[in-house]
Amino acid sequence: MSGEMDKPLISHRLVDSDGSLAEAPSEAPKVGILGSGDFARSLATRLVGSGFNVVVGSRNPKRTAGLFPSAAQVTFQAEAVSSPEVIFVAVFREHYPSLCSLSDHLAGKILVDVSNPTEQEHLRHRQSNAEYLASLFPTCTVVKAFNVISAWTLQAGPRDGNRQVLICSDQPEAKRAVSEMAHAMGFMPVDMGSLASAREVEAIPLRLLPGWKVPTLLALGLFVCFYAYNFIRDVLQPYVQEGKNKFYKLPVSVVNTTLPCVAYVLLSLVYLPGMLAAVLQLRRGTKYRRFPDWLDHWLQHRKQIGLLSFFCATLHALYSFCLPLRRSHRYDLVNMTIKQVLGNKSHLWVEEEVWRMEIYLSLGVLALGTLSLLAVTSLPSIANSLNWREFSFVQCVATSSGGNTGSGTSRPVQSQNTNLPALHHQTSFLASQGFCLLTCACVHLMWSSRGCELDTI
Repeated sequence: MSGEMDKPLISHRLVDSDGSLAEAPSEAPKVGILGSGDFARSLATRLVGSGFNVVVGSRNPKRTAGLFPSAAQVTFQAEAVSSPEVIFVAVFREHYPSLCSLSDHLAGKILVDVSNPTEQEHLRHRQSNAEYLASLFPTCTVVKAFNVISAWTLQAGPRDGNRQVLICSDQPEAKRAVSEMAHAMGFMPVDMGSLASAREVEAIPLRLLPGWKVPTLLALGLFVCFYAYNFIRDVLQPYVQEGKNKFYKLPVSVVNTTLPCVAYVLLSLVYLPGMLAAVLQLRRGTKYRRFPDWLDHWLQHRKQIGLLSFFCATLHALYSFCLPLRRSHRYDLVNMTIKQVLGNKSHLWVEEEVWRMEIYLSLGVLALGTLSLLAVTSLPSIANSLNWREFSFVQCVATSSGGNTGSGTSRPVQSQNTNLPALHHQTSFLASQGFCLLTCACVHLMWSSRGCELDTI
């Protein structure tokens, strides 16, 4: 247990010759932790690796001592909170009253609340966990922090997760002390204001993809519309007019025809708001005025819309590879072979269809590869490793326009400090990119309408 746990994560000042953590020097800042759960263990590991002297308070120190790094001192709660000035409270809300016996030892100290309520608790209690802790210990200064950081991020390092630590408290000095600790641990502190903001901060981990609701509904709406159209054209119309039963196409073929249409429309919706923003700035003659709310929200959802476009394109590729595996496709091959035998044809080769299909597949693979590159580089972990020129080159106009126009959404109206030639050049470039995208979409739909799908080979 002590092998991996004892390796320092940031600092190497505490490494012995055998590779384990030595006892922290006495001049190192001393930090206390109340609790012995998974988060407390990860927090102790990160603090020890960052050069802090950690004292862990537990109700049963002998049983939990082996879970913590050897450099961390595990003792009883009263002893753990006696000397440190900053104490992390890593226990559940229902256990806060059990800490009231430590009120005399905690007087005048900084309590860092790292807990998160469940969704039911958040709706049931009007007070946040941090505010409730502050009401129990009025002589202490309570700081809400580290609740949006997972135990995995604390152990694996800030590069493998979100680096932001949201901090709120009523005492600026306490916030400054916790911010310095977050910096020393490799994280980026973000001041969220007074302790009244703790309820909002505690609600952040409870949110389930808040920025994906509108893009997901948009993608589902487009899928339903295109699916209904393809169902009427490819299944219902032949059944009504010719009596052909093609309902077997519903699970695979109709879905496969619908997915590229949805992907193209979503990708167009990624580029379109940047064009509208550039045109609007050019018309106003300034880039320092706020965009309308609908355009502002549209610009903020472009990344989600683009990733959904990539998802639909990937599904389209997978469905296309599965088309020859269908039983109906095998029956079509057998029927085609029988027709050739009855027609006394020994060789069937249509040069135009062969070339059309080869070009169709080649462009499809290239398009999916390009879209994959755009989707991967839009992820924060990948984008942060690129400089601005590299990021702009890969993302092309989707991000170069969004980075300039999107940032203008929060700027107030200022003087006519404009650059009209640059705006005109940007608009022209956006228009040319949009035209190329529209051309590719039209070519794809034209080939699809002429029967170039894989199941017609």
